[in-house]
Amino acid sequence: MSATAISASERSEPTRRDFLTLSAAAFASVGMAAGLWPALDSMNPSADTKAAATTEVDLRPIKPGQIITVRWQGKPVFIAHRTPEQIARAEADDAAARLDPARDRDRVKRKEWLVVVGACTHLGCVPTSRGVGDLMPRFGGWVCPCHYSQYDISGRVRRGPAPTNLAVPPYTFMTPETLVVG
Repeated sequence: MSATAISASERSEPTRRDFLTLSAAAFASVGMAAGLWPALDSMNPSADTKAAATTEVDLRPIKPGQIITVRWQGKPVFIAHRTPEQIARAEADDAAARLDPARDRDRVKRKEWLVVVGACTHLGCVPTSRGVGDLMPRFGGWVCPCHYSQYDISGRVRRGPAPTNLAVPPYTFMTPETLVVG
């Protein structure tokens, strides 16, 4: 038997070298976890981003026929308190919206309230509900000042170049007078 050969009984006993190897590996693992935690935690959204995740709107001051704009996640959101005439027009125009067909009842949770993201689906411009000449909304809703896309009072695109309707964001009615977007 050579001098370098170690018997099986000597090999099974832990040595000081085994202890040092195990201790160094444990120390390195704890250090790596301590360094990795802040890096992973920095990927979470900040407090101001979490606060912008939802927008609460008091609906009481909005009169029938009035449209307001609120900010949600850095985007404008149009909230329209529609009159009975506007609701009737939107329902009658269900078949007229041909670029991106959608029924009015599928775009609203309550007939009198329309909530849409106020960004033109062509290039992201903010459409307006007021205007003169070419900027006059022809279908009772909005017109994009950049390329004259026309939207009706249900947010459906009626004249391009916009390819799709104004997006409907996630929203809920917390109370009959309170709307939460997001």
